[in-house]
Amino acid sequence: MVQLGYFTVDTLDIGKAKVFYGALFGWRFDEAASGPTYAHVADSDPAFGFTKVERAKDFSHLYFRVEDVDALCARVVELGGKAAIPSDSPSGRSVVVCDDQGISFSLWSPAAGY
Repeated sequence: MVQLGYFTVDTLDIGKAKVFYGALFGWRFDEAASGPTYAHVADSDPAFGFTKVERAKDFSHLYFRVEDVDALCARVVELGGKAAIPSDSPSGRSVVVCDDQGISFSLWSPAAGY
């Protein structure tokens, strides 16, 4: 089976992305593995980071597994992002949100057994 081994999230501003996602998820960044156009999230599994782009584009959609979708929706808004209304499905509770630069991603809290 082929599994996700590495991914990047596009961002218009590396510094703002580090502040937003660091505050939202508590992520730290590996400065030795980062540069002006890339920020590597320390101790991530699978490995990932943020890549600077000149124009925002949203082709893929990421779901971050979290404990409390509703609490993080409130935190997203507090940090300058936007959040839709969370919904429930057999797989759990999820919501689409945007960071403070308009890049969308989802938060997902799995149902029991997922």
